[in-house]
Amino acid sequence: MEFILENENLRVTVESHGAELVSVVNRQTGEELLWQADPEVWPRHAPVLFPYCGRLKDGVFLHKGVRYEGGQHGFARDMEHALRQQTDDSVTLCLEANALTMKQFPFAFQFITTYTLEGNTVSHRVEVINDSDEVMPFGLGFHPAFNCPFEAGRPTEDYVLRFDVPQSPIMVETGSQDGLVTGQRRPLFQNQTDLPLTDTLFDHDSICMTNLTAKTLSLVEKDTGRSVDVDITGFPYVLVWSKAGPVKFVCIEPWHSLPDARDASGQWEEKPAAARLNPGQRFATVLKMRFAR
Repeated sequence: MEFILENENLRVTVESHGAELVSVVNRQTGEELLWQADPEVWPRHAPVLFPYCGRLKDGVFLHKGVRYEGGQHGFARDMEHALRQQTDDSVTLCLEANALTMKQFPFAFQFITTYTLEGNTVSHRVEVINDSDEVMPFGLGFHPAFNCPFEAGRPTEDYVLRFDVPQSPIMVETGSQDGLVTGQRRPLFQNQTDLPLTDTLFDHDSICMTNLTAKTLSLVEKDTGRSVDVDITGFPYVLVWSKAGPVKFVCIEPWHSLPDARDASGQWEEKPAAARLNPGQRFATVLKMRFAR
């Protein structure tokens, strides 16, 4: 089921399947700002990643001696989320633990998503509640994809990924084939704001950055200043990614956790986590995306 949020600036569409943002249209120009999931390139728009980000080592984890299998980025993006509340400028959806989730993640939980439209900003708030009777570790991340170039005919080099203040990011290296953390970290650049966009930037998959102090990371059209500004405050990791080859979209991905390491034990209790919630506890995070046109 689709839900429409609308104001004088934007018309936003949210799909109950995956609680996924699937469209952001500039109402003044009719321009679609979000990647439209071309199946020949990448068939998603802006999936939310839960209960883990990235890949599990060997596609499995262990909890209390039981083996659980799982694909990349967890299952929340592939399940139906029920409507809890809707207004003209917001919608709240919820995924609760059920027989299907228990086969992949042995904890009772509520995963509550709220999208709110404010001016030219889309806010995506996620709250996780531990309804089980034991400590629940989990991972959580966002994965929105923005159309790039902003208009046909623009070369990739017209765009840049820009922090609001100079940064010295540390790159967390992952294997291009297995997607697992290698254990290697290295400086990406020193005291700069800009990461130039090129058609070869993502030849080795995503770029995962930590050691960030910036408030925003933006996809900017250099000569016009048009941009998508993503609030990365409070996120320990931020990834940027697109499919290898000519750039058609760019993902800016604030994450609270990482994929498994190559030497991971496979024990769920040792998994990189956004939080480890005691029974009844809750965790909340917000992704804000400002479309400056």
